[in-house]
Amino acid sequence: QVQLVESGGGLVQAEGSLRLSCVASGSIFREYIMGWYRQAPGRQRELVAEVTSDGYTNYADSVKGRSTISRDNAKNTVLLQMNSLKPEDAAVYFCRDEKPGLDNHWGQGTQVTVFS
Repeated sequence: QVQLVESGGGLVQAEGSLRLSCVASGSIFREYIMGWYRQAPGRQRELVAEVTSDGYTNYADSVKGRSTISRDNAKNTVLLQMNSLKPEDAAVYFCRDEKPGLDNHWGQGTQVTVFS
């Protein structure tokens, strides 16, 4: 059974930083694209950033330049470093793994709250 467990969310002041972590188990981690998504109240879930097994990355325009996604295939871990946080970054952040067209899983989410 695949399990994705996020951590690192919390309350942070605007312009501050957070690092989110997601640890995967039960899957062959290196075979999956790993992504971070977020969902704010009343809004659709959206992609924040994703990283392929080879390290290629893709970012939403709203976080580009302020966030860095990375993965450690030996530790089955994907990280999201977020800097210069804005109130509009507040959301529940979800980790997701994906084999395109084949399989995907979601974590339970971690709350990020940004206050000004």
